[in-house]
Amino acid sequence: MTDAAKVSSQELARRIAQGHGDEPADLVIKGARLLDLVTGALVESDIAICGDTIVGTYGNYEGKRVIDAKGLIAVPGFIDTHLHIESSLVTPLEFERCVLPHGVTTAICDPHEIANVLGSEGIRYFLACAEAMRMDLRVNLSSCVPATHLETAGAALEAGDLTPMMNHPKVIGLAEFMNFPGVIHRDPACLAKLEAFSHRHIDGHAPLVRGMDLNAYLAAGIRTDHETTTADEAREKLAKGMAILIREGSVSKDLHALVPLISRDASPFLAFCTDDRNPLDIAEEGHLDYMIRTAIANGADVLATYRVASLSAARNFGLFDRGFIGPGKRADIVLVEDLAACSVKQVVAGGRLVEEALFADRASIAPVGLGSVKNRRLAPDDFHATARDGETPVIGVVPGRIITERLSMPLPSRDGEALPDLAQDAIKVTVIERHGRNGGIATGFVHGFGMKRGAIASSVGHDSHNLCVVGVDDASMAAAANRLIETGGGFAVADGGKVTAELALPVAGLMSEQPFEAVRHDLEKLRAAAKALGVVLAEPFLQVAFLTLPVIPHLKITDKGLVDVDRFDFV
Repeated sequence: MTDAAKVSSQELARRIAQGHGDEPADLVIKGARLLDLVTGALVESDIAICGDTIVGTYGNYEGKRVIDAKGLIAVPGFIDTHLHIESSLVTPLEFERCVLPHGVTTAICDPHEIANVLGSEGIRYFLACAEAMRMDLRVNLSSCVPATHLETAGAALEAGDLTPMMNHPKVIGLAEFMNFPGVIHRDPACLAKLEAFSHRHIDGHAPLVRGMDLNAYLAAGIRTDHETTTADEAREKLAKGMAILIREGSVSKDLHALVPLISRDASPFLAFCTDDRNPLDIAEEGHLDYMIRTAIANGADVLATYRVASLSAARNFGLFDRGFIGPGKRADIVLVEDLAACSVKQVVAGGRLVEEALFADRASIAPVGLGSVKNRRLAPDDFHATARDGETPVIGVVPGRIITERLSMPLPSRDGEALPDLAQDAIKVTVIERHGRNGGIATGFVHGFGMKRGAIASSVGHDSHNLCVVGVDDASMAAAANRLIETGGGFAVADGGKVTAELALPVAGLMSEQPFEAVRHDLEKLRAAAKALGVVLAEPFLQVAFLTLPVIPHLKITDKGLVDVDRFDFV
């Protein structure tokens, strides 16, 4: 489990003296009503802070610095229990600038995306960033790099690559174990990683895993799951002792389906996570604050919801020093105007008020993975699809879900080449290996984008992050892909063979070097350009990213071909 850092006797003496009121506290929050996470009562109380630690509540304190919080309610800082910062499209230091004002004081990340591109170098970059950050970023070491044998990744990590990083102070344990068939069938490489982390937290990833398969998966010591999408599935997992991380991201939206679980009785076994959320959605809706207000608006108990966002999240991941506003706990505090609206007004992270000056003196961390897109220039002919006899398998996109359907459609053809059919909303999807390994290319068809012309391309393609292009005509598909090769990765929209909008993501082909505000602006232009092509999806670029994820049912595509995820084999 995760222990708090060792504290010197001098610092302990300071905390005791300030908590006892013998000397002024470093910081005092006055006038706020404190949410009691035990009873749900709201009680006006001073909150005294020494350094990064709360030292006094339910008393009157003098402070070297005082925050007037009259009219506000103090709740514990929010904890995002599972996310990939790379999918926010900004570096970790920009990510905290984006989410700390929303009350997210702790985030538990899996640097799985950058690890699939750069291996250990990518994880070490995240650990270096975590040490420089003002929020507390914890890391679960990526368990499945590559995620499967069905795709070409840029790196491979075995147990021996992970164990040297295990004792880093920011590391909790092992990240989402996506290869659930490997666990159930006792694959030796899977067992080696599970053995190495058997004394640490191990995150799960078990979509639709039920019955005896679930028993076998949990018997390996796996504790959590964020891939549960129905209340019935969640109840079975909860009954078997698995903690459920309720997810609401930019694409995967499970909150409404799982809100019925949120009660005072069940709250210890639940937590919130975003998994993948981009700066535009954070600006328009919020982050965990959005999940809290949405859950309450849909009938969730208020006290249970705030427990899930803080205390329960902390305890499920062994972070016993936070999640509660009380003496001896980490000073992560969110001041809200209204509990139901979760209207965040001020945030204290590690005893420091969150304001722009807080970020001014952070150490700079050099970017990694520049030049990670290693493709030759592509031609329209590279996007041809061979016609099949009879009907063609088509990936069916389900808006708001990363699970896809396996459809079958009769498609037109010419000279042995299968062609898009706009009447059926069947357009092309091509995946191109981009790590300089084999240059593999595979083309299939996808339904659900609504695209009438042009193409969109992305170098963000879970889990191996090859280039993925969705389009109607080959010239536009080539133009969009070639622009990403030139910029070192990112997103691009092309119409009539010409690029109309783009966002460069040169850090491992996943993250921008720009401030999150600039990324948000470019995303707005990209969405508008995609909509001009007829695209009907609210978040088309992250939807493209999940077309290549061969661990989520039912039909996906990688650089090696169409994948039947239910059979864990190629079509």
